[in-house]
Amino acid sequence: MQAGLGRGCVSLHVCRCRRAAAASPSTPAPPRRLLNVSRLKARIAAVRASAAQPAQMERKPGEEEPARVVKLRAVEATPESFAPFGQVIAASPDGEEFGPRDAQLDLSRGVPRFYIMRLQDRPLEFSNITHHAGVTQCLGSIGGQDWYLGVAKPSIVDGPSEQSSQEGRKPLQSRAGHYYLPPDPAEVCVFRVSGPKFLKLNKGTWHAGPLFKADAVDFYNLELSNTNVVDHTAHRFKEHDGITFVIEDREAFC
Repeated sequence: MQAGLGRGCVSLHVCRCRRAAAASPSTPAPPRRLLNVSRLKARIAAVRASAAQPAQMERKPGEEEPARVVKLRAVEATPESFAPFGQVIAASPDGEEFGPRDAQLDLSRGVPRFYIMRLQDRPLEFSNITHHAGVTQCLGSIGGQDWYLGVAKPSIVDGPSEQSSQEGRKPLQSRAGHYYLPPDPAEVCVFRVSGPKFLKLNKGTWHAGPLFKADAVDFYNLELSNTNVVDHTAHRFKEHDGITFVIEDREAFC
């Protein structure tokens, strides 16, 4: 009897425990682990999204915006291709009389200066360009090494009232006293000078260079004795137009 009663009590106790568990369900614990995993996935997704976007550095007050790079393909300088900017002078037979294929010079405003200048570290890129309003200029490499020159057509005007009809660029007055229109970046081009020849630049032709691939090149230069002192007008494309030019050395034709 006691043994049977014991088994009955045990069964009754077990049943009551099961009924109590069924009658009062417990509140589920907050899914802390799942919540943490969700947050971690969200952070990973945010990091990946930011890494996929190009890095943007905040500019300090007064700091210039990065310049846009414009690539220019170099064109071989020939008498025909370079005609709007000056002349290409190559060798002529000894005894040949002066003619239109010779350099047409204007050195009338001062003392001519013919000298050899050594240039170093002039890679194929530029953001500044210069012109001389009162003199023609001749440039050539010693030994006929290849070199490059960025150019734009002369833009000297008669006075401050004249204005470009296309771009609306207003005339500026240089330190030399003359007025000019700033060069249009869209009209800048690059020439490659190969072999034993030199360039004669017309008065006012904008030019950037000489530029070259070698570490250093010697050039002969014909201008006036004070050209770089009193007749040196410069335009800074990076500052005024937000661009810089890089030369692509490929075969091209006008």
